[in-house]
Amino acid sequence: MTPIPPPAEELRLLDAELRQLDARRAVLLHRRAWLVHLLQSRPALTAPPVPPARRPEATAPGVQNVLLILGGILLTVAAIAFTLVSWGHLGIVGRSAVLGAVTLAALGSPVLLLRRGLRSTAESLAGLGLVLTVLDAYALHTVALPDTDGVGYAALASATLAAGWAAYGLTIGAWRGAPGRQESGDRRMTGESPSGDRAPDPASGAVRRGAVPGLRLRLPVPASVVAAQFPLVLWAAAVGAGAHAITAALLVTAAFDAVVALRAPSTAVRVVAAVGAFGLGGWGTFAGCYLSWSAAGPGDATRAAALLLLAASIALSAAWAAARPGVATGTAAAGGLITVVAFGGVLRTVLPGEWTVPGHLVCGLALLAAVRPGLPESVRRGIAAASGAVQALAVVWALPVVVVSLVGPLARVGTVWSGAPATARDAVTSALPWPSDALTAPLVLGLVAAVLVVAVRSAAWRPRALAGALVLAWSTALSLPAALELPYVAGLFVHVLTTAALLVLARRTRPPVISVVLALVTSVDLAFLALASETATLIVFAALAALFAVTAREPGLGPVGAPAALGYLAASACAAGASLGWQPQHTALLVLAVPALAALIAARLGDVPTTVSVEITGAVAAVLAVALTVTDPPMLATVLALCGVVAAGTAVREDRRSVGYAAAALFVLAAWVRLAAWDVTSPEAYTLPVTVPALLVGVYRRREDPAVSSWTAYAPGLSASLFPSLLAAWADPQALRPLVLGAAALAVTLLGARHRLQAPLLLGGAVLTLDALHELAPYIVQMVDALPRWVAPALAGVLLLALGATYEQRIRDARRVRDVLGRMD
Repeated sequence: MTPIPPPAEELRLLDAELRQLDARRAVLLHRRAWLVHLLQSRPALTAPPVPPARRPEATAPGVQNVLLILGGILLTVAAIAFTLVSWGHLGIVGRSAVLGAVTLAALGSPVLLLRRGLRSTAESLAGLGLVLTVLDAYALHTVALPDTDGVGYAALASATLAAGWAAYGLTIGAWRGAPGRQESGDRRMTGESPSGDRAPDPASGAVRRGAVPGLRLRLPVPASVVAAQFPLVLWAAAVGAGAHAITAALLVTAAFDAVVALRAPSTAVRVVAAVGAFGLGGWGTFAGCYLSWSAAGPGDATRAAALLLLAASIALSAAWAAARPGVATGTAAAGGLITVVAFGGVLRTVLPGEWTVPGHLVCGLALLAAVRPGLPESVRRGIAAASGAVQALAVVWALPVVVVSLVGPLARVGTVWSGAPATARDAVTSALPWPSDALTAPLVLGLVAAVLVVAVRSAAWRPRALAGALVLAWSTALSLPAALELPYVAGLFVHVLTTAALLVLARRTRPPVISVVLALVTSVDLAFLALASETATLIVFAALAALFAVTAREPGLGPVGAPAALGYLAASACAAGASLGWQPQHTALLVLAVPALAALIAARLGDVPTTVSVEITGAVAAVLAVALTVTDPPMLATVLALCGVVAAGTAVREDRRSVGYAAAALFVLAAWVRLAAWDVTSPEAYTLPVTVPALLVGVYRRREDPAVSSWTAYAPGLSASLFPSLLAAWADPQALRPLVLGAAALAVTLLGARHRLQAPLLLGGAVLTLDALHELAPYIVQMVDALPRWVAPALAGVLLLALGATYEQRIRDARRVRDVLGRMD
């Protein structure tokens, strides 16, 4: 037996065991943490990669359909090859038996397949059967009726096939079948559930296992619609009908298609019929438009109009019955446009050529009478869109006349005062040709403007319509004198009245942007138009200045009216000077009256935008005056000085103190130009007039604000004189200029040291040093020439040794100098 130790010994043993367990636990926990970190950093070690499950690239029903389609195509190709190539190897009985048997088998097999629920297979065989019926018809013509007309036979055959296919598709397939399990591809199409249960029987309402609902073939009826596109057109071609009859056949077929597209319950039939309606209807419509446009007389035009009205009635009837608003609107718009072309084509043959577009425009405006509350909203919207399209096209036709009337007067710049033309058209066609048959262009623009004012009553569109009507009315007034070939003076008078009317309208409308812009454009066009005659130029410029001056007094029109008035006043001054025979530099004195007047007006205005615009116009007029005197320096100096006076007067105002700088600059420029005119070449004569005022301004700024740096206050003025004089001294062989410059630089340096100012001290010292080097330069050159050549590198070496030995001391000295300069202002 194991002896039991005493309690104290047992307690010691237990403690020892627990310590060993704790140590082992710590080792295991450390190992576990390392393994977790390793697995987290290398996820591939956690589990082997599982490849993603492959999904089939094609579904079972898709594979089935592809196989069926390919099989049907191959059988069709084989049937065609048999009919066209192997037909002659069989007798009449064999031929009939083979084709009849194959056709009956192809057409009868879908019945059995539909009973089994194999709809896709049935559709494929039905398609093959339809192709075989076409081959039967071809074989019948080739064997039994070879002498009949091919086009007529094709018309009869296509009609027969269309009726037969339609009857076949509508009668085959309405039945209920027997039970039976089908393939998964057919379950989806017949409504069979994965468990084998069929959809509920429509008659009994019970759910029976294996019961197949009533199914119909989807291919024969759309195919019959396709076959129905040919009978009428082929019949018309067979009987030798003319273009009008063939067009009528196209449109009647399109009408049939439209009825089918709107009434057929099947989506596929509706789509095929809609394609046929749009295709044949569009073909017939374009043919009718061609017949209308090429009609030589009212009779042919009336026949073409009848065809076009048939097309329009088809389109409007389809729009009335269409369920989709977008389709209804588009179709109604097409019908409205076709109606306009129909009646416009008749008017074209009975009216002169220049009335063709107005005639179509009247027809387009008449469409608005048909927009009545009884019509569907989409149809009304489409008819209104058709009328708007006609009006837009008419305006585009009239635009060249407006462009010539607006741009043509610009060519008068090269032939100023060459003589007044006879008519307003001659005034605008000196560089641009007048469009042909454009007599009625103003009428077109006026009619469209009137319609916009009268017809558009919607609150959302009314402002835009009024804006468009204003632009069109302005275009009418602008082009009317040239279109009617009014006398030149009458054309000017019309432009003046148009400008005045627009300015009056601007006073009564808010916002007046469009009216003001049109008034400015008209006035500029009138100004160029008046350049043909001296008298007209003087009168028109003065009248425009007065008109805009009156307009500037109206609230809200000052920022436009005042600058325009000043601009035309400056133009009047130039025209008056030229009329008096003055030279351009003398005319500049007249132009200077405009900046002076602008400064006076700006001082009295309280409207900030008007004030700014007036001041800008005055500045532009001053630039014009300066430009007129460039070739005459004495007069240029006078004009610059007068501009400086105007600027100084403006700077008196509290809010325009900064203009004083411009005034000072103008005075300086005037002085420089005057000195240049006197052939003064000394730079001090040009720099001292700048330096003295600049230093006075600097002293004033330092007194007002002691914190201003000496570089800001004095550096510009000192640099303006010291450095140009230094350059002149270096190029001056005389000793007087360097001596005077050195004395001035010394004085500036001492003043800077006395008042502890950086700018005068450094600028004066630099100029003094450079001036002294200039004076010592000849002696230095002589000394260098007298010394041996080894002296220069020796001196350089000694200098480098000295700098190296005393480098730290030089650094301390430079820092002390920097500190001293930094404590200066």
